[in-house]
Amino acid sequence: MCLDHERSSLLQFKERFTIQRFASLDGNAYPKLNSWTAKDCCFWDGVECDEHTGHVISLDLRSSFLYGSLDYNSSLFNLVHLQILNLADNHFNYSAIPTAIKQLSMLTLLNLASSVFSGHIPSEVSELSKLSTLDLSYNVHRDNSREKLLKLEQGGFESLISNMTSLKMLHLSYVDISSSVPDSLANFSSLESLLLERCGLRGDFPIRIFQLPHLQHLILGHNEQLTGNIPSSIEKLSSLNALDVSACNFSGMIPTSIGKLTQLTYLDFTENYLVGKIPSSLGNLTQLTYLDLSENNLVGKIPSSLGNLTQLIQLWLSNNRLSGPVPLSFSKLTSLLVLTLKNNNLTGTVNFDMFFGLKALRELDLSDNKLSVVIKHSINDTVPQFRYLSLSNCNLRKFPDFLQYQERIVFLDLVGNYISGQIPEWLFDKSKETLYLLHLSENNLSGKIPHTICNLSSIADLRMSYNNLEGNLPQCFGNMKSLSVLTLKNNSFSGNLPIFSKGNKLKLIDFSENQLQGKLPPSLTNCRDLGYLNLEYNQLNDVFPFWLGSLPELEVLMLRSNRFHGVIGEPIPDYEFPKLSIIDMSFNNFSGKLPSKYIQSWKAMRNSISRNLTYMKTKTISVNGFVDFRVTTKIKGVNLFYEKIPDIIAIINLSDNKFDGEIPEDIGDVEALFALDLANNNLNGGIPASLGNLRNLESLDLSQNDLSGEIPLELAKLTFLQYFNVSYNHLTGPIPQTNQLSRFESSSYENNLGLCGIPLPNKCGNSEAFEPPHSSFEEESSSSSFFQFGWKVVVVGYGFGFAVGLFIGYRIVWLP
Repeated sequence: MCLDHERSSLLQFKERFTIQRFASLDGNAYPKLNSWTAKDCCFWDGVECDEHTGHVISLDLRSSFLYGSLDYNSSLFNLVHLQILNLADNHFNYSAIPTAIKQLSMLTLLNLASSVFSGHIPSEVSELSKLSTLDLSYNVHRDNSREKLLKLEQGGFESLISNMTSLKMLHLSYVDISSSVPDSLANFSSLESLLLERCGLRGDFPIRIFQLPHLQHLILGHNEQLTGNIPSSIEKLSSLNALDVSACNFSGMIPTSIGKLTQLTYLDFTENYLVGKIPSSLGNLTQLTYLDLSENNLVGKIPSSLGNLTQLIQLWLSNNRLSGPVPLSFSKLTSLLVLTLKNNNLTGTVNFDMFFGLKALRELDLSDNKLSVVIKHSINDTVPQFRYLSLSNCNLRKFPDFLQYQERIVFLDLVGNYISGQIPEWLFDKSKETLYLLHLSENNLSGKIPHTICNLSSIADLRMSYNNLEGNLPQCFGNMKSLSVLTLKNNSFSGNLPIFSKGNKLKLIDFSENQLQGKLPPSLTNCRDLGYLNLEYNQLNDVFPFWLGSLPELEVLMLRSNRFHGVIGEPIPDYEFPKLSIIDMSFNNFSGKLPSKYIQSWKAMRNSISRNLTYMKTKTISVNGFVDFRVTTKIKGVNLFYEKIPDIIAIINLSDNKFDGEIPEDIGDVEALFALDLANNNLNGGIPASLGNLRNLESLDLSQNDLSGEIPLELAKLTFLQYFNVSYNHLTGPIPQTNQLSRFESSSYENNLGLCGIPLPNKCGNSEAFEPPHSSFEEESSSSSFFQFGWKVVVVGYGFGFAVGLFIGYRIVWLP
């Protein structure tokens, strides 16, 4: 029987916690402490005693729904004979690991994983010199952020393990280590499992660790500042079962000797800088169930020996520079669930029938290569039931017939083929309850959209841009409760926009470059999640849709090249476009004064920004992934297409309308403006000096108006200005001779008969009088741009993912 004082300590420990089901994540969790009622504690669930002394030597309370704090004076630390302590998968309410842990000096196993401990790992843990297993991993916020809660002091990694010379398992994944991996770890000859995922590791990974004779699991994934290579000596890890260096900074070639690791079941090298060919020796790893070499710089042909990996469940080779054909030996991979070869340089004809025998196959991605996919076989019940199928840019000429027999497809991508004719009605029939994403853009589709599209009950992302589709837009587009992204750009649709019902989830609508007519339906205000609305290049005939200002998430509004007209009045309370950052109303018939009151009310445009911010943080829409907002607008004098938009910028384009009157002074309060285009209107008066307050401005076009007076010296403060055009006005006086304004070409100032000075050929009588005093603003770099990554017409990436079971997970990366 257990000893009374230890029984009492256990009961005191129990009293400090409540049983809460949310505290454990394991589906098999249950409240072990509910059994702690009998007199002999050695028979309690999770408790084990020494059969000779009666001392409690093991306490296994993993996944027990424990909720509460573990304090330094907890009675737990009275159990000084404990050898095993497992508290994993509970919720200790952000407690620090108590320093009293050192009192349990007999511990050989300490597992505090996934139990919401926080703060610095105390140095007292390092005094547990008998530990063979230390697991402090996955202590993170239990929300989507997965923020790390545990942290090691700077340089504390080596101190933590210095006394634990008997370690077999060291699991510190998601602990903020933020240092290099100590070379001394290679001296731990008993080490079997080393898990260091997402630890902020940096520096060179010690190459000697690849020689530890008993190592079975080496997981280093997502340490972006960790450098290293895969040495040929890796063959010494003859017991290695799992190797993950994904999303690290590893370089070099994959050594041929890796083919000697015949016990490997999991190999992940994705998102590194590996070069050279895929060694054919990988075909010797016949126990592999997961192989990911994607997102590297691998070249050459795919070895046909990979067809020997008959246990393989997932094979990822996407985003490399692989060439040659798809190996016919892949038809032998009968266990395969996922095969993705996306975005390589693969060539030749793929007989799609080779995949029909892979009955387990659920995800197949052959997109964005130089392949021609041909389907010859007659359809029968041997066709795999795909969940994800991407055949974009595969030279298809028609819809694959086997799609008629796909009853549970979720993602279907046929973008960028040569599919012509009408969309068959059966496409929206068989998988109508599961189809989540459908991309048919960039084909030669014609005719009307079949009415059966209204049967899609789960569709969230529907794209049919760049085709020859015509007729009216289906009214059900406004009623689909699951639809979030709808793009029909560059077709020949006509008629009115659909009526949008309450409760819809639309976040992105792009109907641009069609022949739509009539007025905007006020029911668009029912799209409460709408962040992006693009209606440009249509024949819409309406006044300014002020009521769109009630949409709380609207950030981008594109009305360019329609027949909008009339005076834009003052904003009405609750209709002020609270998040609007980009608006293009150019090439319409708006008249009257510039809508200065509206511009003043656009709060999102008035936030000053730091030039030190990164430029690549894009506006996103969550559809189990992301969609980048894209705009084509006149910036820097030409129409540019931007595939991504930095997060805190503003663009106003009111050019090519009939606005008159003066440019209001208070436009200088819109501090986040990146581009302002008021060209080709009837504006008069002078250029406001307040425009000099727009310190982030890179493009300013005031050309083809009736502006007069001199160019204000205050514009010299616009140190990031890269495009400036005041041509075809009535400006007079000298051009300020500043580094900013005098460096533009003469075309920026032409047809202003009263202007003089560089860069114009006519000199001023006393140009020196118009040189402003030296300013620190001019010392700033004017070459940096929020769009410094350039402009190009490219395809935007989309990311999606969903679980399919298996501990490996199920990853999807998507292009439209």
